[in-house]
Amino acid sequence: MSRIGKLPVDLPKGVEVKQGKGTLVVKGPKGELALDVHPEMRLAVDDSQIRVERPSDEKEHRALHGLTRSLIANMVSGVTDGFTKTLEIVGVGYRAEVQGKGIRLNLGFSHTIDYVPVDGVGLECPNQTTIVVSGIDKQKVGQAAAEIRSFRPPEPYKGKGVRYQGEHVRRKAGKTAGA
Repeated sequence: MSRIGKLPVDLPKGVEVKQGKGTLVVKGPKGELALDVHPEMRLAVDDSQIRVERPSDEKEHRALHGLTRSLIANMVSGVTDGFTKTLEIVGVGYRAEVQGKGIRLNLGFSHTIDYVPVDGVGLECPNQTTIVVSGIDKQKVGQAAAEIRSFRPPEPYKGKGVRYQGEHVRRKAGKTAGA
């Protein structure tokens, strides 16, 4: 039995679950998310929890069991609390500012970069060197943060670039003057 898949997903107060044909809709205080469930996975929905059941112990069913449970747990967590990722900008003259729905990034190029996220993702800049990406869909929040980081990933010599908060950048020694 899957260690993750066999755990039930607890539903907090204020979260409603509707199960349709092949879809699961989770509605909570922050919004609503839908998931297309694999046709071979069965969902048992009670008042306070959801359980995912698989038909057999085949390799594909075992993989789908844990995946489906994790996706449902992330949906429930997203509609109740939401998800955030914080990015830090390191470098002289590197900065970000909110521009309408998106942000404008100055990352040492000859031009500025304007980034507008997909619907359901919000961007904030508490200061010029911090970007907070937030939303209810964990996948969209992570993708938006990864796209912003990809404009100027941290480099190993000076550590300049866009990095996740708490990310450790392994530094390399530069060239040494030899005789």
